[in-house]
Amino acid sequence: MTKVVLASNNKGKLKEFSSILADAGISMVAQGDLGVSEAEEPHATFVENALAKARHASLATGLPALADDSGLCVAALGGAPGVYSARYAAMAGGEKSDTANNRYLVAQLAAQTDRSACYVAVLVYVRSADDPRPVIAEGLWQGEIIAQPRGDNGFGYDPHFYLPDAGKTVAELAPAEKNAQSHRARALQQLLLTLRGQPA
Repeated sequence: MTKVVLASNNKGKLKEFSSILADAGISMVAQGDLGVSEAEEPHATFVENALAKARHASLATGLPALADDSGLCVAALGGAPGVYSARYAAMAGGEKSDTANNRYLVAQLAAQTDRSACYVAVLVYVRSADDPRPVIAEGLWQGEIIAQPRGDNGFGYDPHFYLPDAGKTVAELAPAEKNAQSHRARALQQLLLTLRGQPA
């Protein structure tokens, strides 16, 4: 197994990534378990933030690193909350929590008829902190935002992210279903295809 540090302390992401990558011979460890601090995320794009996080984790550990920057982009809100998804409510003076973020999002959409949205995941894998060829992959998951939360699985905006084709929110999917079709799963599959096609 190749040991790779995940440039995140999000337990939900660690579980999701570990489940998908185990079959590819990759063993994930959260950066916090190795004493690595969180990197700054000052950029306006998912790819720049993911690259900054991956380089930071790799530099601190000497291991290959995988980082993601992911979030929710809502059409009626001009792509917001975007890279600020995790702190959407906090940026408006609220608390930093999933509950506050969801409440704020629903309030922002109260007068909107267009509820279309997409989850975006950009993954960056670096073999070393100064890797000149970082592997970048993007996954999108289309859906729409509903006002009332449904389901107990998942995290983040999952209880409000409705999948019309499935007739369920992401939080109503079983973990295996989510892992098979999520934006991160799609990005990971793209990443794995790229990694397998490149020399180490």
